[in-house]
Amino acid sequence: MLADPAPDRHRVADRSRWSWLLIIPIVLPLIPALYNADRPSLWGIPRFYWLQLAFVAVGVSVTSLVYLKTRPPRTPEPKEPPAPEPKEPPAAAEAGS
Repeated sequence: MLADPAPDRHRVADRSRWSWLLIIPIVLPLIPALYNADRPSLWGIPRFYWLQLAFVAVGVSVTSLVYLKTRPPRTPEPKEPPAPEPKEPPAAAEAGS
């Protein structure tokens, strides 16, 4: 079997510490103690169901935060020079008609 000549070539370039926050929405739903109760209910909905919706909100929030903190900065687009104003015909050409 051939060895990969450049093992670092396939590594991800993003080494931001913000990426560690993505562990929260993965681990949080795996904690059984959060599901081990029927109360409190929210508008008559048992805890298990509204907690699942809360996990979705946490996941979206954390993912958005990490994206905003790790995206590359935007480079301003170069401004186009203003279009030249059209030149009016000389007044002498109009007077000759």
